[in-house]
Amino acid sequence: MKTWKDCVLAAKQEVKLLQVHEVKMMMDKKEDVVLIDVREREEYEQGAIPGANLVPRGVLEMTIEEQIQDRTKRIVLHCAAGGRSAMAAQSLKNMGYQNVASMEGGFRGWAQAGYPIKKA
Repeated sequence: MKTWKDCVLAAKQEVKLLQVHEVKMMMDKKEDVVLIDVREREEYEQGAIPGANLVPRGVLEMTIEEQIQDRTKRIVLHCAAGGRSAMAAQSLKNMGYQNVASMEGGFRGWAQAGYPIKKA
């Protein structure tokens, strides 16, 4: 029987993982990328990465097609630490999204690096 950690490790082996500084560079260069925060609204309201779109993990698969029709669009997902976003990236990959990545370290890593945070 698999545990949550087993599932996260498996997802991280299947999806592209980006480090916090790599995502920051993408944002600074204004690259064509959609940054999706898969945390819950309460987490997002306590602080978020500027430019990130909130799509909680629980509704991601149900709503992603309305938001992003182009399955070749570059998408970077993040959560608090990297587990939920890895699972979410794996799910989007299984749905046919071709350019999906998860940000390792998540929002915590972003904040610890001293990068900008917005309050909702």
